[in-house]
Amino acid sequence: MTHRLDSLKANPGSRRRKLRKGRGIAAGQGASCGFGMRGQKSRSGRPTRPGFEGGQMPLYRRVPKLKHFPLINQKSFTVINVSALNDLQEGSEVNLDTLVKQGIVTSPKYPLKILGNGNLKVKLTVQASAFTASAKSKIEKVGGTCEILD
Repeated sequence: MTHRLDSLKANPGSRRRKLRKGRGIAAGQGASCGFGMRGQKSRSGRPTRPGFEGGQMPLYRRVPKLKHFPLINQKSFTVINVSALNDLQEGSEVNLDTLVKQGIVTSPKYPLKILGNGNLKVKLTVQASAFTASAKSKIEKVGGTCEILD
């Protein structure tokens, strides 16, 4: 049998009539229309938005504030403050290897990052993976240089 656009019809039983709610007791869905007596779920415009928890801060907004949500691909550094570099010899080159030999850094597990706490009095050439802005300015203020390693 060939089908044509002018003779298309829905399959039998695939389309049902819409329930007419609130049209008397005999209709089966009269008065409260199957929504119960009172409360938010019986009101018009009822369905609250997805994720709504009755005014409580919803889970999707609470989650990032909670503990135990680790940063993805977090960078770890072996950190040292500028103040710890004062014991070094003037004009020397400072990197992770030299700091380990001097005994200033004891566990060189990660790349070196220089932090800016304290004051620096000696001119140094510092090689590290990262510098804070304050550390960089303090090193350059005394005439030293900052070299960023890959």
